[in-house]
Amino acid sequence: MKKPAWLAATALAALHAAAQTNGGTEATLRPIVVTPTPGVAQQAFDTPASVDVVTGEQMRNAQLQVNLSEPLARVPGVVALNRQNYAQDLQISVRGYGARSTFGVRGIRLYSDGIPATMPDGQGQVSHFDLSSAGRLEVLRGPFSSLYGNSSGGVISLFTADGLPGLQAEAGAAFGSDGVQRENLRFAGDVGEWNWNLDAVHFQTDGFRDHSAAERTGFNGKARWQLARDTRVTFVANAIDMPQVQDPLGLTRAEWQANPRQASPAALQFNTRKSVNQQQVGAIIEQRLNDVHSLRLTTWGGQRSTEQFQAIPTAVQAPITHPGGVIALDRDYRGVDGQWIAKTRAFGGPLTLTAGILSDELQEHRQGFQNFWGPPATPSAVGVMGVRRRDEDNRVRSFDQYAQAAWESERFSLTAGVRHSEVKFDSTDHFIVGANGNDSGSVQYSATTPALGLVWHVNDRLNVYGSAGRGFETPTSNELAYRPDGQSGLNLNLQAATSRQWELGVKAEPVTDWRVNAALFEARTANEIVVATNSGGRSTFQNASDTLRRGLELALTGRWAQAWSTYAAYTWLDATYRTPFTCVSTACPPPNNQVASGNRMPGIPQSTAYAEVAWTHQPWGLETALEMRYIGRMAVDDLNSDFTPAATVFNLRLSVTQKRDRWTFREFLRVDNLADRNYVGSVIVNEGNRRYFESAPGRTFLLGANAVYAF
Repeated sequence: MKKPAWLAATALAALHAAAQTNGGTEATLRPIVVTPTPGVAQQAFDTPASVDVVTGEQMRNAQLQVNLSEPLARVPGVVALNRQNYAQDLQISVRGYGARSTFGVRGIRLYSDGIPATMPDGQGQVSHFDLSSAGRLEVLRGPFSSLYGNSSGGVISLFTADGLPGLQAEAGAAFGSDGVQRENLRFAGDVGEWNWNLDAVHFQTDGFRDHSAAERTGFNGKARWQLARDTRVTFVANAIDMPQVQDPLGLTRAEWQANPRQASPAALQFNTRKSVNQQQVGAIIEQRLNDVHSLRLTTWGGQRSTEQFQAIPTAVQAPITHPGGVIALDRDYRGVDGQWIAKTRAFGGPLTLTAGILSDELQEHRQGFQNFWGPPATPSAVGVMGVRRRDEDNRVRSFDQYAQAAWESERFSLTAGVRHSEVKFDSTDHFIVGANGNDSGSVQYSATTPALGLVWHVNDRLNVYGSAGRGFETPTSNELAYRPDGQSGLNLNLQAATSRQWELGVKAEPVTDWRVNAALFEARTANEIVVATNSGGRSTFQNASDTLRRGLELALTGRWAQAWSTYAAYTWLDATYRTPFTCVSTACPPPNNQVASGNRMPGIPQSTAYAEVAWTHQPWGLETALEMRYIGRMAVDDLNSDFTPAATVFNLRLSVTQKRDRWTFREFLRVDNLADRNYVGSVIVNEGNRRYFESAPGRTFLLGANAVYAF
């Protein structure tokens, strides 16, 4: 706990300086959020929850604007590890939820412009999140995220910016180390009944590591139509194409220490790679009925195709019971969310009521193929799509009902909500050959998740709050696919994990333009889903342990002497197993296969911190800042057999802005890892071949410019 004390001392000193130098300036506006109470805007300062906002300007200020890990580094309680591997999703966890994910983003509810990016089974993707056109990013943590249903350790919502009055056209480009290139074109405006923001982005890189080249082309668009005075329709569309993205795989500790830039030899042998293509559309209809009642209907649909080549020895793939080393997925998904909102008064204060029904569905055609041709012992080619070894249709449906009420008086505000969720999985196996039996089956989960929060408005500059709630997390389709005993059929014994969470927090503005947020939290989870076996490219899962997550989050932001500003965030998180269980992975053979009570959960650093000091010179349009990021040690597996070393990295950014009539130009320079430190960027938890480590880049440079013309 030395670092929280150090941060608190720094905060007090900075606030004292601010009080002496900045007492008479105009206060910075408090951010507005909608995530804690869907569809209802309120000040983040007044919510009974930990919710942070990263603005669009912060996301684009001397940034690459490609990875969600860029803005999430600023948010306490969130760990977003950039694998430097575009064939794999970012490793994102909120208060420790989601760290175990082996595919996609797990344990966190994801939204883009109100459209879910998390499927009904709780697995999400962020590759289509467009930072170049984003207006803000909201991150909700703690008990109130349980009101979003399955997979709600936290909520991350990205919102596309509105077009400004008139018309705007923008072109931007950035170039950097390791062959990084990004170009984007944006067209936005606000004319008559229409407001829109359309953005197209192309990105490519040779990769920091060998065999890690990637290319991504994306489109994101939002158009809002004011159909009538009380009727508004918002259309959302986005698409992403990532062809033949190379996968360098993880490294053993010896490989990482010998050469952090290398790819795993298995990646080169099997030419591991991944291709993704996704298209999605949605519409949001908002109808105001009268001064009290309004309705909101959100509907969406999309398609995502994935083809992934894995590094699995040919002999391992030989048995007919093995699904092969190539995964081919075609997913179609759709959903609808209807919501009623009433704003009235009760007991002398404003009362807002929200109720809704959500239904969504995922239909998946999953195939598996051998990634070689010819006999397994002497294949004629590897890293190519061979014979079929898996063919099934999966269907996941969820049906949720929810209600929430928020009441406020002069000194207190109370928010309460409840959600009932039902999630059903159905699988139909079409590959029933020889010893490979019928893996068809179905299973259903349901849960009721309440949340309650109270805010004491001590005065206009100080709020104290507390909240509590329950959450649940079903297995994903991947986690249900196989049984640990190797028999045919779904892993029907796998139960949903359930959690109980509480949080106490303070939100304060001790002096003008300075804010301090602090939160203490605890989450106890029963039936935590953990790895049971991990061998031959196949992972199975079990309910093996109760877990405890408890911690502290601190955030400080402010400015002084007009030109200087600072921001700092710190998280201390103790995430441990509370009951022992048995690991039967190839990485933990008997007798050393007992996971002890008190072991740290893998992939979760105990301490993380982010801080920056920025200086601006308005006459030159100049801004420069020094950033610091600290990430503590992480266990690589449930046994805690190894840990990544802690690392502190410094970054520098500089930007210059010029305005000429209707033109606005900006140029920027960014240098990451100034000290050229060799460290681990992320871990592949419980990797069966002990290839846990994914290297972070050394010193890198990024140079960019963009121009905006206002018509």
